[in-house]
Amino acid sequence: MRNVKLLALMGIIAVTAAGCGQKTEKAPADTSVAAETSQSTETKEEKAETGTEQPESEQPNWKPESAISVVLPASPGGTVDLSARLWAQYVKEVCGWNAVVVNSAGASGSVAANTVLNSNPDGLTVLYGHNLVNVANVAGVTDYNYEAFTLGPNFSEEPAQQLYTNAEAYPDLESFIADAKANPGKLQACTEVGAYTYYELLAFEKAAGIDLDFVDVGSTSEKMAALLGKQVVLSPSSYGVAKDYLEAGQFSCIGFPGPEETEVLPDIKTFKEQGIDVEFAPQDFSFYFPKGTPDEIVKAYEWATQEILKNEDCLKALNELGQVPKFMTAEEAAKNEEKLYTQFKELQDSLQ
Repeated sequence: MRNVKLLALMGIIAVTAAGCGQKTEKAPADTSVAAETSQSTETKEEKAETGTEQPESEQPNWKPESAISVVLPASPGGTVDLSARLWAQYVKEVCGWNAVVVNSAGASGSVAANTVLNSNPDGLTVLYGHNLVNVANVAGVTDYNYEAFTLGPNFSEEPAQQLYTNAEAYPDLESFIADAKANPGKLQACTEVGAYTYYELLAFEKAAGIDLDFVDVGSTSEKMAALLGKQVVLSPSSYGVAKDYLEAGQFSCIGFPGPEETEVLPDIKTFKEQGIDVEFAPQDFSFYFPKGTPDEIVKAYEWATQEILKNEDCLKALNELGQVPKFMTAEEAAKNEEKLYTQFKELQDSLQ
């Protein structure tokens, strides 16, 4: 097995050495970790199924008596951070709640997760992110998954992260694949070991029949800096973070592992339509409360999130991030977490 090089976040070694410090050997496997992406053209019936259309809920009795700490497993500048700040901005404007974003990156999200697990179940400290709890557990970073928390509502969704290259070196997927096959194990791709992008890259690598050199550089913003500085040649990212570089001609997007093209990723092709049979789970941005959080608090967050998603300015801002509104109740979010956890486990098992 090949060791994963570290450019940053050296503290992750102690946490992940037992199960995540190395890349697993490759074997033939099904690389699909699929989940449906919300579309603006959904019918009412489809919206009812996906959770994007919900019955009106009454304003709850509970409201925060002080500022909410929205704890993030990410550094400033990435999609998790930007999405959380949108929620915090509009929950203030629409509902009058005060919320403060707390960046707590490290150890594949477990630093932030542990902070919330050890907090009082009073609604004032909540974890926010996508798939983080399940992926960290599957990767062996933690001994708990989503079931250790009381689940809250889902706010938004974005397609699986896209893969970006330096435009000068690789203007398209064909040029990248050709060089990767000519230089097995030499092209460096950045990720966070044990995180969502780690498994996404493994799935892409297997489907494309190539062998990459994984480099751990940290969060999304740090990945973009590494690609811009030519420390690596390939980086996963979300459109909201990468689009300025894309529009400036500095980066090329070689594709994304979604089921079909989407209007929130303009002119970006799926890998499937380019001949690479890989599909990966979209990113659902949800809340996770300390276990035992009262139902009235969860219901209050559901109400607040629904109210926010009625605001046209909020919807426009989500679109600019490359996200779509995707409300799910806590119950629906828990079912979605269960589905995603199973899919990630299946992918991990297939890569052994």
